[in-house]
Amino acid sequence: MPRRRLTRRQQERITRLQEKRRERLARRLEQQLPDTGEAPARKGRVIRRHGQNLLVRDEQGEDHLCLFRQNLGDIVCGDRVLWQPADGERGVVVALLPRDSVLTRRDHNGQEKPLAANITQLAVVLAPRPEPTGFLTDQYLVAAELMGIRALITLNKADLLDQQALTEFRQRFAHYQEIGYPVITVSARQAHGLDPLLRHLEGETSILVGQSGVGKSSLVNALVPQQPEAVGELSAASGLGRHTTSAATLYQLENGGELIDSPGVRSFRLGRIGRQELERGFREFVPFLGKCRFSNCSHRQEPGCALRQAVEEGQIAPQRLENYLLMAEKLEEGR
Repeated sequence: MPRRRLTRRQQERITRLQEKRRERLARRLEQQLPDTGEAPARKGRVIRRHGQNLLVRDEQGEDHLCLFRQNLGDIVCGDRVLWQPADGERGVVVALLPRDSVLTRRDHNGQEKPLAANITQLAVVLAPRPEPTGFLTDQYLVAAELMGIRALITLNKADLLDQQALTEFRQRFAHYQEIGYPVITVSARQAHGLDPLLRHLEGETSILVGQSGVGKSSLVNALVPQQPEAVGELSAASGLGRHTTSAATLYQLENGGELIDSPGVRSFRLGRIGRQELERGFREFVPFLGKCRFSNCSHRQEPGCALRQAVEEGQIAPQRLENYLLMAEKLEEGR
């Protein structure tokens, strides 16, 4: 049975009710914060969050269970914060420090929700099954471009394919390598099968993104075989199981990199951006932007379209322009 579409007035009413509920919850939670007294504020990094519970790592590498003040907005894994020790076992985060980058997505109400902060690299994980979707892959790459961070394509589960099938699978993504995105092949089941990924993770704060079923959790478990004890403590304190996948977590890798495992990237939609921003999110489009015959060219059927000419000349992959047009259509529809 199809879902009934809500009128704008109904949507506004629901939004107002949800906002009032959030305000009431915020007041109750604020009253429950422990007393920090005159304790000086200290810098820290959010390693894990679930609900109002945070695991904050201080500059000495010690982990602390914290709550946070509601007027700070959404605090996410990877955020840099100021926190104060409080009476008892918990501290209180009192300030959110400026972010270098933030990965966001729209929720079901169309609101922008941050997923992870201060990341420097986005690794798109694909696998032979489920069938890769170039549209979702390109959405992730656009997000990386607009954030100004690195991105790479990670072809997982290489052990499921023979050499010929693997070569054909890689060839499907050759156009990404041609425009500067590294394309690597990995397997958590093969000896040294993670070496190519480890080389790219070194010195970066990375997040793995991709469809459900492509093996992101298996990669994380192989890269971080033992969950830090403090993460388990936060899981217990917040009522979560130790192996829950419902909370984003930042892991320290032995090679100096950091890896954020976030369940929020299982489904992904670009935030509210304009057409010009979307165009710039396709890096190979940039040399041709502004060269169409018409300044308001939609790159669909207009004569003198520089992007379409670039496709005909082999300078832009046809599927990339197709995915751009589909994204532009969804932006116009407000989806």
